[in-house]
Amino acid sequence: MNRNLIYLLLLTGCSFCSVNVSAQSGLQRLDDRILIDLSHHRTPKQTDFMMFISKYNDVVNFAVPVGVLAGGIIGNDKGTRQDAAYIASSSAVNVILTMALKKLIKRPRPFAGNIKINAVYQPPHYSFPSGHTSSAFTTATAISQVQNKWYITAPAYLWAGAIGYSRMYLGVHYPTDVAAGALLGTGSALSMQFMKSDRK
Repeated sequence: MNRNLIYLLLLTGCSFCSVNVSAQSGLQRLDDRILIDLSHHRTPKQTDFMMFISKYNDVVNFAVPVGVLAGGIIGNDKGTRQDAAYIASSSAVNVILTMALKKLIKRPRPFAGNIKINAVYQPPHYSFPSGHTSSAFTTATAISQVQNKWYITAPAYLWAGAIGYSRMYLGVHYPTDVAAGALLGTGSALSMQFMKSDRK
């Protein structure tokens, strides 16, 4: 495995595991308080929107490398095809690291850890890190690396940030899950930069 990936996995896991007990309990209280406050301010329209973007996150993450690949094939551009492979590989690495951390840390979902947290729905599996957030930030970072233009980068990160927020709003991830997911997703894409084309 790439040395950078090992460092990334250790950094993300240790950021959660190595905090002392009193700091963890203080951070847990803050996590809980934020999610309880968000649940008290939900509206039907906002909830529908947050459910929509969460539901279609995987579609966007799949469509981006496919769209880049299609552009490379249509334009007969080897560099663009290579960039599509870079984006897809970054996403694959992120999925592996996210699943490994979930199984290693085994943090319960917010609604399982605190009865005052009312989730809109109850997904299975563990909570840390947020897979939706990590995948969205992987895609946003990778596409920004291959298309370093503000009108691509800004919407990409706006989308990724909205995905992270939606996971907290829906009550299915703690803020620390989302922060770790953003770190992991960004790091996954940056660690795979050696795969992207070297054109300026």
